[in-house]
Amino acid sequence: MQGKAHSLVQLHLAVILFGLAGLFGKLLSLSPLLIVLGRAFFAAVTLAILLPCLGHSLRLQSRRACLIFMVLGALLALHWTTFFQAIQVSTVAVGLVTYASFPAFVTFMEPYFFREKFRLFDAFTAALVALGIILVIPDFRFSHHITQGAFWGTLSGLTFAVLSILNRKYVKTTPPFVMAFYQNGFATVVLLPFLAMPGLRLGLRDLLLMGVLGLFCTALAHGLFIKALERIRTQLASVTACLEPVYGVLFALVLLHEVPAQRTVLGGAVILVAAVLASIRSKTDG
Repeated sequence: MQGKAHSLVQLHLAVILFGLAGLFGKLLSLSPLLIVLGRAFFAAVTLAILLPCLGHSLRLQSRRACLIFMVLGALLALHWTTFFQAIQVSTVAVGLVTYASFPAFVTFMEPYFFREKFRLFDAFTAALVALGIILVIPDFRFSHHITQGAFWGTLSGLTFAVLSILNRKYVKTTPPFVMAFYQNGFATVVLLPFLAMPGLRLGLRDLLLMGVLGLFCTALAHGLFIKALERIRTQLASVTACLEPVYGVLFALVLLHEVPAQRTVLGGAVILVAAVLASIRSKTDG
């Protein structure tokens, strides 16, 4: 029982760190592309140091595996870039609650990718997500900053759903931490050209913040999450992960003094309900 309680602490700490990551979109005065480059680079370096110590080989089995991880790395870069773009053009709350739509996207898309039977429940959760996003948007003109944030946040959720589905397919042959290393590594490679952006200036504060983001909110968070799964059921972990926007919004409220709008809270609640339902259903069916 004590071991399970310890794993629960690890699980919630991981989700808290994931939620904290969204604040860096406001704390860093850099473009989303450069924030993601820093995050992926520091995460990849951390994993490259730790994995051999944990007995994991970083050697890939084939050129095909290398190509697969290149694609996954590019997709990870796109996911994180759209996530921070959503936060920068709107608020932390809008970016997090619209990104939280990803479990419903996964539930809706899995029957197509894995030739599984489509259920009406999938359509129901997708409809809930759509309703939640509509509630978040105060004005359907794309010139409105909240509308832009909801668009980028939803796109972030969609790209993460695709990434999760592909990870489900390839995790059978590659350890999760090794996958994380290569995805972060190739995301770094994909984004490296943006270091040549004109007028780019990286100060010590920027590097320190990106180091914290990559080390604690990425590498450590994933490590704690996966470690917790040794004693915690995947269903409970999936539902707990839905608390990420809750933690993130609370951090933004306390540290950045961002008060979410009523529409954002209401739409976020609907999206979270859909995410929890999708997570529970996918695990009970699995």
